[in-house]
Amino acid sequence: MLNKRSLLSALLSMCVALPAMAQSEDTFKIGFITPMTGPFASTGKQMHSAVKLYMAQNGDKVAGRKIELILRDDGGVPDNTKRIAQELVVNQKVNVLAGFGLTPLALVTAPLATQAKVPMVNMLAATSSVIDASPYMVRTSMTLPQTTLGIAEWAPKNGIQKAVTLVSDYGPGHDAERTFRDRFMLNGGKILESIRVPVRNPDFAPFLQRVRDLSPDAVFVFVPSGVGAQVMKQFNDRGLSKAGIKIIGTGEVTDDDLVNDMGDIALGVVTSYPYSAAHPSAKNKKFVAEFQKLNNMRPNAVAVFAYDGMHVIYEAVRKTNGKGDGDALLAAMKGQIFESPRGQIYIDANTRDIVQSIYIRKVERVGSNPGELYNIEFQEQKDVRDPPRAR
Repeated sequence: MLNKRSLLSALLSMCVALPAMAQSEDTFKIGFITPMTGPFASTGKQMHSAVKLYMAQNGDKVAGRKIELILRDDGGVPDNTKRIAQELVVNQKVNVLAGFGLTPLALVTAPLATQAKVPMVNMLAATSSVIDASPYMVRTSMTLPQTTLGIAEWAPKNGIQKAVTLVSDYGPGHDAERTFRDRFMLNGGKILESIRVPVRNPDFAPFLQRVRDLSPDAVFVFVPSGVGAQVMKQFNDRGLSKAGIKIIGTGEVTDDDLVNDMGDIALGVVTSYPYSAAHPSAKNKKFVAEFQKLNNMRPNAVAVFAYDGMHVIYEAVRKTNGKGDGDALLAAMKGQIFESPRGQIYIDANTRDIVQSIYIRKVERVGSNPGELYNIEFQEQKDVRDPPRAR
């Protein structure tokens, strides 16, 4: 039995702990993991800038809960991501995990999210199968098969009969390569060769020289966000454009935040993607203006994916009246439909994956003296699902 001193000590401890518990229960913690340093720092900067904008626009209180964003930089290194996620779940007791700038970073976090029953909002990792890594994962970005189909269908209808694929050698690149190849060939095109390039510190020059030697009508390119400028420069340096070879791809090749600095070499490049900073909706115009004002840079698709991820989280807190556990929050995330800066999007309740429009875009100069380069949308495919889940 407890003696009087021990009992008093226990009661005092409870009295001290209760206010702390109440304070903890009033705070809703988002563990936000993204690469703020290293080769993918531009991705992290876009994501974090969008999250800050969303919170500035919508406040930091939802359904009586104060939203606390806990930013952690993983440098794009999976071992760092895993360690950080464990610390956020075990020590910080976060309610939601979010971010994930690359597929490997999401994959190492998924088992922890499952074990802890903490919803995981995947704001970028785009390998199709990554969503299967945890039943607690929801995706607000895209998949590579989803974004690649558009350009694979457009190309053979517009004079491109022979192509080479050049992709970064990891999950999303493999998805893009396979999707483009299968759909392009189905529509009568011929793949001359499939080339894979290391993800980290890539030198595209020898691979692009190989492309030039093969003399295709076009090279289809997928690289992670932030790397497209390197591809475009070396494409120009190696004289592929002068040799009559076109460059096509998914939107990362002409990222909105980088395309204006690429110069005239980017003019006319056609890509397929779920977003362009030039998307003509009123919601997007407001988003771009406020993003630029707050961050002094143009937003790209990565920013929109993170911005929409925050909407999904806020709406889940609202739907559960601020009292939901992991399972309730996850249920509130599924099936959400709302207007994004990219257009209407939908989180499929069965797959937890995103359904959205995909746009075919062409780099054009907007304005005069000398104007700025933008990805101008000229064709829309509505309600596109991840193809492996659309069967």
